Amino acid sequence: MKRHLISAADLSRDDAVLILDTAEEMARVADRPIKKLPTLRGRTVVNLFFEDSTRTRISFEAAAKRLSADVINFSAKGSSVSKGESLKDTALTLEAMGADAVVIRHHDSGAPYRLANSGWIEGAVVNAGDGTHEHPTQALLDAFTMRRRLVGPDAGLGRDLDGRRITIVGDVLHSRVARSNVHLLTTLGAQVTLVAPPTLVPIGVEHWPCEVSYDLDAVLPKSDAVMMLRVQRERMNAAFFPTEREYARRYGLDSERMARMPEHAIVMHPGPMNRGMEITAEVADSPRCTAVEQVANGVSIRMAVLYLLLGGAEPAVAGNRTTGEQ
Repeated sequence: MKRHLISAADLSRDDAVLILDTAEEMARVADRPIKKLPTLRGRTVVNLFFEDSTRTRISFEAAAKRLSADVINFSAKGSSVSKGESLKDTALTLEAMGADAVVIRHHDSGAPYRLANSGWIEGAVVNAGDGTHEHPTQALLDAFTMRRRLVGPDAGLGRDLDGRRITIVGDVLHSRVARSNVHLLTTLGAQVTLVAPPTLVPIGVEHWPCEVSYDLDAVLPKSDAVMMLRVQRERMNAAFFPTEREYARRYGLDSERMARMPEHAIVMHPGPMNRGMEITAEVADSPRCTAVEQVANGVSIRMAVLYLLLGGAEPAVAGNRTTGEQ
């Protein structure tokens, strides 16, 4: 792996498979009476969040603590950032504190890249979501969830997403989750289709390694996994669709639409959900929906990422494993 994790596009297939395989080992730690490993004892991980977050911040905090790292949570609200302190000065402060890794979420696309390549800090940088750009650990936990639900944790590690059809539905324009998933799932051999209103499809999407459709009903019967994206009203400064009711009618997933999916297919959502808009409560609470599993799997994935960036390039637990080479 590289020194930082900024984009899912930076991961080779072997990198991605190594993270997923390591996460399987980390997931077993959660089943132990004492859910801790001494791997990162003495290391300091800083969660640097310039945007509000619940799942991602807590997930990274839990991951670091299960690896016995010291964790510092930094929120922009109520800090010197709210007084006008620059990213550079904040980074220099973290460096002075001896941060070994900085997990950053920022409202500006490119901020983690800037931090990683500035020379301001020596530690590893992990992108926990930047603007509308990327969210690589979310894509990794999504792939991990798909692998567990569609094939099983021990079946054909690294190869089991080959040929799988993944449909990503909704507000693609503002979704860093969609961008990271397209890159990662394609790297792992899956076929990705984006479904969205024309107004919520990004410019230049024809250069992405995926297909685009505007007809959700036509795509559902051939999907192995359907990922519903949250409509990000906070990033919208214009009317991208007529009404919420119209959006739900055209692009929302209800029980009738879910019934058109193959029996083995799963429903995913990165959270938080707008129940009644992109997904109905009945679908969200059904056994086919993996939203809660995704949160749990996020801890395992983030443990794997922190371990591989700070602990070493070898798997956490010794033993024979496939590497995904073909």
